[in-house]
Amino acid sequence: MQSTPTPGPARAIGARVIDRLTNAVASALVALSVVCALGTAVFTAAPARAQTPVQSAPVALHWQDFFVSPIGAQGLVLGERLRQAQGKPVRISGYMVQQESGTPGQFLLTPRPVLMSQHADGEADDLPPATVFVALAPEQQDRMVAYTRGVIEITGVLDLGRQEGPDGRVSWVRLQLPADSTRAMNGLEYLTYRHSLQHLH
Repeated sequence: MQSTPTPGPARAIGARVIDRLTNAVASALVALSVVCALGTAVFTAAPARAQTPVQSAPVALHWQDFFVSPIGAQGLVLGERLRQAQGKPVRISGYMVQQESGTPGQFLLTPRPVLMSQHADGEADDLPPATVFVALAPEQQDRMVAYTRGVIEITGVLDLGRQEGPDGRVSWVRLQLPADSTRAMNGLEYLTYRHSLQHLH
């Protein structure tokens, strides 16, 4: 009687690798179908290393550069280093503000984590004076940027001066991002984002 050959270790390992690859491809297809079915236009911040460098080396800004310290009789005065960077590409790290209802084409960056409850607090929010209004590229003004937890680093062109936004909020420090600063969410990221909105208080 002829016995059936037993698969060797190499063949068994190869079979497991193929199974894992098949499962990974299936998961990716499911995630893609979720995004297509939902028709989402939600984007997330791209890693800093994926950004295309701007024309000149960006100036590294720090939050202590924003205002003259100590504060004098005139109140908050923009710092010299910040004013010198007007119109130039800058780089800064901070926390994206978590908002109940964001504004398409922009998000807020602060030196510490902030949760804004617009419906409950209105304009009596906890935004610190050193808040950067970050604007996406002009062709991306209809995009919603999902909240990203933790410290993020962004690079863009600095714009200073009093300006009233479409939502009526006044900004003094703004940053214009290049077009490659955001990327579309994958299916898992989008579902996680939607779940986080349901638990935002």
